[in-house]
Amino acid sequence: MTALFALATSLLWGLADFGGGVLTRRIPALSVVVVSQGIAAVVLGAIVVATGGWSEAGPRLWFAFAAGLVGPVALLSFYKALALGPMGVVSPLATLSVAVPVGVGLFLGERPGLTQAAGIAVAVTGVVLAGGPQLRGAGVQRQAILLTLVAALGFGTVFALIAEASTTVTGLFLALFVQRLTNVTVGGAALYAATRRGAPALPAGGFPWASLPALAFVGLADVAANGTYSVAAQHGPITVAAVLASLYPVVTALAARGFLSERLRAVQAAGAGLALVGTLLLATG
Repeated sequence: MTALFALATSLLWGLADFGGGVLTRRIPALSVVVVSQGIAAVVLGAIVVATGGWSEAGPRLWFAFAAGLVGPVALLSFYKALALGPMGVVSPLATLSVAVPVGVGLFLGERPGLTQAAGIAVAVTGVVLAGGPQLRGAGVQRQAILLTLVAALGFGTVFALIAEASTTVTGLFLALFVQRLTNVTVGGAALYAATRRGAPALPAGGFPWASLPALAFVGLADVAANGTYSVAAQHGPITVAAVLASLYPVVTALAARGFLSERLRAVQAAGAGLALVGTLLLATG
């Protein structure tokens, strides 16, 4: 059961990332974040009411609030990076977010084992190789790499914070609801500020009603992935669940190859693969 739910998590996260990146190519990234997360917040709010999650409210929700402040920055950076592409490089590099908990552990006095140290070295090598030729090319590609690393740092911070936000399943739903409510508030404020500076909030044709189902899918797939991961972690070894769930970049890369016909240079593909291997080593260490 653990493997099944963990693989479902990687599938949902991978498809959500792919959908967010594609949508950002025709809709402003901030609008994608606000609308998709807004839909997720509404659904989570209904779940919290149905499960009585309000009873889990307490000081731990401040971690969820902090995660909600960081989340929009990570999502915005990641969606913009996916829009710039190629997704086959961007998505695997974002899995370096797991390095954040390792860094926190080092700061608190922990020392990584041999496997974790090897994972860090492999992942850093992967970053360098994945940027390879494109770092010397167009500025757009340099921006994609930078945005991806910013997103990875943000995602890692969110994972560390949300892990401290609850101790029960119902509490997790409440924490995720608070997180996404904060996401929408912060993202909405940023969107308002951007429009005041003249940036478009919507495509030239107005609100993309035709894209609303896709926006809903992005937000709801992310919520569902969090749920399936919780089930996987509760019914088996967390290490197994984490490793299998971390395979979501493969789904994003395959979706980009299948639907967008993306092709990677050999050195970039090798770098992206090394980054993914490094991430798996960190997760299993």
